[in-house]
Amino acid sequence: MTKLLAALIFLGLNGYVYWQLGSAEVIPPRERFEGFPNELDGWRCGQRQTLDEKTQATLQVTDYIACNYYNEEIERAVDLYIGYHERQTRDRDSGDTSAIHPPEHCLPGSGWDVIDSQVVPIDVGPGGEAKRFVIAKGNQRALVYFWYHSRGRVIARNHHKILWMFLDRARTGRTDGSLVRFTVPILFGDTEAAEQTFQAFADTVTPMIDAYVPN
Repeated sequence: MTKLLAALIFLGLNGYVYWQLGSAEVIPPRERFEGFPNELDGWRCGQRQTLDEKTQATLQVTDYIACNYYNEEIERAVDLYIGYHERQTRDRDSGDTSAIHPPEHCLPGSGWDVIDSQVVPIDVGPGGEAKRFVIAKGNQRALVYFWYHSRGRVIARNHHKILWMFLDRARTGRTDGSLVRFTVPILFGDTEAAEQTFQAFADTVTPMIDAYVPN
């Protein structure tokens, strides 16, 4: 009974945020991702990826960077995606919503299976947490770390993101936020090497995020 009540409250808050709070919101100033560096301490983005029209229409993302960064010295690559949403409520004119889509909902649709899933602490922001996935498609394996970088918080769980969005909308008029995702190929079954690659690249990227995703 307690779980059912909690679920009903959660659904009610979710609906209220997405469908009732469609009025004007506070949109903070920020740098656009077109200025995000293509070269970062030995990591180089060869060519930025562009979302196709269908994906763009589905995600309703305001601004993003999507690129595969390669480090020649260690011969490793990391796919970086940061998608920023300036608002996550219903637009009263169009009726559209631009809520961040949880990756665990999208991966199966692109043919990837999640074979390991954990919530882990991460040294980004106060009390930061990330979701850590190992995913598989045929013989391919990849390590994925992602989190919601929203208004100064680093959040792993989607329901926590929605709750904070509701509270911040009521207190500050803001619902903006972003999804930060790192994807590292697991080569020859060496997950530890993929972990080290993620850590090396994340240590370079994460200090820069706040300029593009406002606190």
